Amino acid sequence: MDLDIRRAILANIKNNNEEQLEATITDSIGGREVLLPGLGVLFELIWQHADDNEKAEMVDALAKGVQATQS
Repeated sequence: MDLDIRRAILANIKNNNEEQLEATITDSIGGREVLLPGLGVLFELIWQHADDNEKAEMVDALAKGVQATQS
């Protein structure tokens, strides 16, 4: 039986308000690794609905974060 992770995660958050969505993100960051796929699905959703400027800002923030972890 295949588990559709995207569908399951989106079903779990479909009725969440902004505060609940933020809590989902903050609870997942630095938490159990089992939650990381959920963050990937959320990021995918954000990316798909971002314009080119927002995508460039996210990539820049990611690059800075990667550099900071290497310092």
